[in-house]
Amino acid sequence: MTGPPQSGGRRVDLHTHTVFSDGTLTPEALLDHARSRDVSILAITDHDNVDALPFALAAAGDVMVVPGIEISSALDNLDLHMLGYFVDHTNEALRDRLTGFRDERRSRAQAILDKLSALGVPVDADEVFAAAGPGVVGRPHVAQALVKAGHVPNIDMAFQRYLGPRGAAFIQRPAFHSEEAIATIHAAGGAAVLAHPGGSLPEHIAERLRDAGLDGVEVWHPQHGVNAVRRWHETAKKLGLIESGGSDFHGPHRGAGLGDMPVPERTVELLRAAASR
Repeated sequence: MTGPPQSGGRRVDLHTHTVFSDGTLTPEALLDHARSRDVSILAITDHDNVDALPFALAAAGDVMVVPGIEISSALDNLDLHMLGYFVDHTNEALRDRLTGFRDERRSRAQAILDKLSALGVPVDADEVFAAAGPGVVGRPHVAQALVKAGHVPNIDMAFQRYLGPRGAAFIQRPAFHSEEAIATIHAAGGAAVLAHPGGSLPEHIAERLRDAGLDGVEVWHPQHGVNAVRRWHETAKKLGLIESGGSDFHGPHRGAGLGDMPVPERTVELLRAAASR
C-alpha cells in the first residue's frame, strides 16, 4: 500500500466503521481511539447506516467528525460501494431509504439461513441477528455463526464454501443501483465518492459514475497497491474527481490501523465544497 506525501497538516482518516455496521468499537470508543492515534479529522462511514452519527457528533470534542455513510450498490453486475461525506443524517428521504434497505438485508439474511438449513449446516438465526446489534445484518454475521457452529474452520472458508458468489447458500443482494446511491447521497446534502475501486475496475465505469454525479474516488486504501494508487490518481485527474482515502478501519487488530493511510487535509475541504454544491 502507499499514500500521498505527508503535508504537515492534521492527521485524517475518511473511512471508518463502528458497531452500527461491522466495526468492533462504539462511536465513543472510536473517537477515543482516534485521539490515541493523533487522528484529528475522522469520517464515520458505516455500511448503509447513519445511526452512529448522533453519538459520534455528541462525543466529538477536539476531533472533527465528518458525518458519512458507505452505501452498498450494484452496476452492471459489479458490487460497488459509495461513500457519502457531510451527509445530513437527519434527512428523511435518506433515513427512509436506509430503513427499506435494512429490511431488504434482513430478508436476504433469513433466506441465506433457510438455505444453509436445507444444506444441513444450520446456524442459530437469533444469534446471527443479535450479532448485528444495532447495525445492519450481513453475510459476515452469518459467517461468524458458521465458524462458531463448527461448520467451517474460519470466515474465509465460510465465504468460499457457502456465502460468496459461488457459494452453495449465496443469495443475490437486492439491487440498489449505483446511480441511485449517488443521488441518495446528494439528496442528503453529501458528496459521493467511489470506495476502494481496486485494480481492475474499468475506467468507463468510473466515467459513467462521474457523469451521474460522482464527486470523488478512493485512491488511498489498504487494498490498493502502488499500481492501483497510481492508476486511480491519474484517473481522478483525468475525470476531475476528488482524490480521497482512508484506512477502512473496523477495529484494532483488524486490517490497517486507524490513520495509517495518510490523506491530505485538503481532501476534507474539497469534499465539503462538493457537498455544499
